[in-house]
Amino acid sequence: MVGGYLIGSIPFGLILTQAAGLGDIRAIGSGNIGATNVLRTGRKGLAAATLLLDGLKGALSVLLLRWLAGDQDLVAGTAAVLGHTFPVWLGFRGGKGVATGLGVYLAAMWPVGLGCCAVWLAAAKLTRRSSAAALTAVAAAPLLALLLVDGEHALLALLVGVLIFWRHEGNIRRLLAGTEPRIGEKG
Repeated sequence: MVGGYLIGSIPFGLILTQAAGLGDIRAIGSGNIGATNVLRTGRKGLAAATLLLDGLKGALSVLLLRWLAGDQDLVAGTAAVLGHTFPVWLGFRGGKGVATGLGVYLAAMWPVGLGCCAVWLAAAKLTRRSSAAALTAVAAAPLLALLLVDGEHALLALLVGVLIFWRHEGNIRRLLAGTEPRIGEKG
């Protein structure tokens, strides 16, 4: 669990934006370290790299613990998302966990991960809101896991989903109020 947490807590958005000379990503937009906030810098390549690396750390946590200790997807996946959302290095203020959670889903149960990608794309096209798409995909994950994998993996999807929903509390309020920005709009 500690290994998954530590891998998950690597703040790639912060590291990449500082390396690019853009300063501290936590000082702009939502203040989060994830790809959506990195996109607010106008650097699409950095945002894509953050998305990829955040997803990879979720996948790596699952795959590494599976290799070292057998079937520990539940522990490793939850710990990686916890590390991303509450990294010890940043005073426990991290990202919202969507990319890391997707990486966990893809490594622990790839059909569910692919299903979540499809749900995200459909919801993003329909709502034009990244947070609504992410929340829809995360909400679908436990059902997809139950249908396509097993109950233990549905629990993994549920735990990861609860963390992600918790971190999206402000987005949920804005969605309900009709003030959440659309994809491409300034927040």
